[in-house]
Amino acid sequence: MSVAKNIEITSTSKVGFEDAIKKGIERAARTIDNLRGAWIKEQKVNIENGQVSEYVVMMILTFVLSEDE
Repeated sequence: MSVAKNIEITSTSKVGFEDAIKKGIERAARTIDNLRGAWIKEQKVNIENGQVSEYVVMMILTFVLSEDE
């Protein structure tokens, strides 16, 4: 039997949404084992001086808990 858990993270990028998603997943994978999926919950941009300054992605990551041995 597998048990999964969801966590919500926010990631940012100065390049674009796809870059923010990639960076967020790569960072989470360094400390969370068994990542299995991501749901992009929300996207937004921060604006400074009338221009997009940062892309922000809020996502829910799913990972499978390790089996008890």
